[in-house]
Amino acid sequence: MNLNVGIDVSKLKLDYCGMDSNKQVCFQGEVTNTPKGAGHIRDEILKRSQQADQIIIGMEATSVYNFHPTLFFEQDDRLNQLNVTVVTLNPKVTHRYSKLFDDDKTDTVDAFHIADFLRIGRYQVPVTRDEKHIALQRLTRERYHLVHQINDCKNHFLNNLYYKVNTIDTVLPTSVFGSTMLSILSDEKYSLDDLVQIPLSALTDELNHLSHGRFGDAKSVAKALKKAIRSSYRLSKTVADSVDQVLAMYANQLRMLNQQLKLLNKSISDLCSVISGADSLQSIPGIGPVYAAGLLAEIGQIDRFPNDASLAGYAGLSWQRSQSGNHERQLTPRTKSGNQYLRYYLVEAANSVRRYDPTYARYYQKKFREVPKYQHRRACVLTARKLVRLIINLLTEHKLYTPPKLV
Repeated sequence: MNLNVGIDVSKLKLDYCGMDSNKQVCFQGEVTNTPKGAGHIRDEILKRSQQADQIIIGMEATSVYNFHPTLFFEQDDRLNQLNVTVVTLNPKVTHRYSKLFDDDKTDTVDAFHIADFLRIGRYQVPVTRDEKHIALQRLTRERYHLVHQINDCKNHFLNNLYYKVNTIDTVLPTSVFGSTMLSILSDEKYSLDDLVQIPLSALTDELNHLSHGRFGDAKSVAKALKKAIRSSYRLSKTVADSVDQVLAMYANQLRMLNQQLKLLNKSISDLCSVISGADSLQSIPGIGPVYAAGLLAEIGQIDRFPNDASLAGYAGLSWQRSQSGNHERQLTPRTKSGNQYLRYYLVEAANSVRRYDPTYARYYQKKFREVPKYQHRRACVLTARKLVRLIINLLTEHKLYTPPKLV
C-alpha cells in the first residue's frame, strides 16, 4: 500500500493531506512554510511509514515557493532511509484534475486533490537535483529573463528612434545597437542638424574615435547616417528633447544589461565546465558553454527520460495525435505546456547548430520552404525537435558528436 502526501504550497503556509491507496485520509492539516512546518509533515509521514510500501510526496511547482519544501524532503536523512519519492507537479495538470469534481476551491481541498492525483499514479518522473544543477539553473534562467529584458529594451529604443530618424533602418548598413551608434544617436552632443552639417570627414573621424578604430567602413556609415537624417521628418524642439532623453535612457540601460549579460555568460561558462555531459553537448557545432549549460540545467539527469519523445514532451516540443474512428487529423497544434526554459535553449541552440552543421542546415531549409508564413519560427522549432534526438543519444551514451559522412 502506498502513502500519498499532497502538499498545497503558498508563500506562508503548507496545507497537507496524507492518503492511502484506498483513498482513506490518514492525516491532514496546515503548517507554516518553514523548516519547522516541513518537519512536522515529515514526522506525520514517519509515524505511518511502517504501513506503507512506498511514500510519494507531491506538490505543485509554484514559482519559488515550493523550492525549499521540495529540497527539505529530498535531503532529509530519515526520509532517505525509506522508499520515498518527491514529485514536482505541473499546476495545469492538477488544476484540470480538480475540475473533474464539484468541490470547493480551498487550500485544504487542493491538498486533498493533489494526494488523490498521486494515488492514481499519473505523475511524471521527478527531477533529480544536485547542487551544481541547481546553481547552474539559477544562472541560466536569469540569463533567459535578461535576454528578454534586452529585447524589450531594444524595441522601446527603436520605437522612439523612429520619431527622430524614421528612415534609418532602411539606409544604415550597420546595427543601431552597436556601442558607437548608440552613442551617436542618443548623445545630446549632436542634434540632427549638427550631424547633417558636420563635414563627412569630421563625422567619419568621430565614428572612428568612438569605436577606437574598430568600426570598419566608417565613411560609408557616415554617408548613410547623413542620408537617413536628410530624408526623415523633423520634430519640434520640445518633442525632440523628450525623444532624446528617452533614447539616452534606453541606451544607458542597454549598455548596463549587455554588461550584465557578459558577466553572466562568464559565470555560466565557468560552472558548466564541471558539469557532466557538457563536453558531449559542446562537441555539437554551434553549441557553446552557454547553450550547453542552459540545456543541462533543465534536463538534469538524462536517465529520467526513457526516450527522445519524453524529453521533447517535457520541453513542450510535441504534437498530440488526434484520431477518431477512421479519421486522423493531419494538422495538430504544438503542445503549449512544458518547460519554457528548456524549450528556449533548445530552439536557440538549434538555430545556431543549423548555421554550422550541413545536416541540420538542409533540414532547416526543407522545413522553411514547406510553408508560406512563419517560416523561420516553424523551421527552428522543428529543427529543435530533431536536435532532441541527438542530445539524448549523446548524453545517454556519454560520447562526442561525430558528423555524418556526406554522400
